[in-house]
Amino acid sequence: MTKNFFGMTIILLCAATVIFAQEKDSKMSQDETAIRANVEQMAKGWNMNSGAEFAKPFAEDADYVVVNGMHIKGRAANAAGHQQIFNTIYKDSRNAGTVKQIRFLRPDVAVVHVEWNLNFKINGEEKKGHALSTMVMTKEKGKWNIAVFQNTAIQQ
Repeated sequence: MTKNFFGMTIILLCAATVIFAQEKDSKMSQDETAIRANVEQMAKGWNMNSGAEFAKPFAEDADYVVVNGMHIKGRAANAAGHQQIFNTIYKDSRNAGTVKQIRFLRPDVAVVHVEWNLNFKINGEEKKGHALSTMVMTKEKGKWNIAVFQNTAIQQ
């Protein structure tokens, strides 16, 4: 009887461990899905030529460092700056982002690396741009936002 009780206890502990691990993986998966959705929203906004749509996943007070080193503070300034380039140099451009890494520093803070591939025209000539962005995303009130964004050109 004691052997059976001991064996059953071990089985229940193992089952509980597996369930806990699956719940943790599921939670991580939900967070990763939300983070990837932010990247998709940025690409969608870019490809719509909409500064407001591009800036949606950014925190109200986000820091954004442009590929040329310019620092933009806040979602509104980010949206306005992107709308300006969508109306001029990057009009009708296409940008695709590929998430390269998501690293959770804490359950509510992640560092995200995304490679961007931009296609645009200057004076009718096809051009391509490549960049790697480093983002710090934070989760507040159940929602992931981009708190910090650094864009770096990839040399070809």
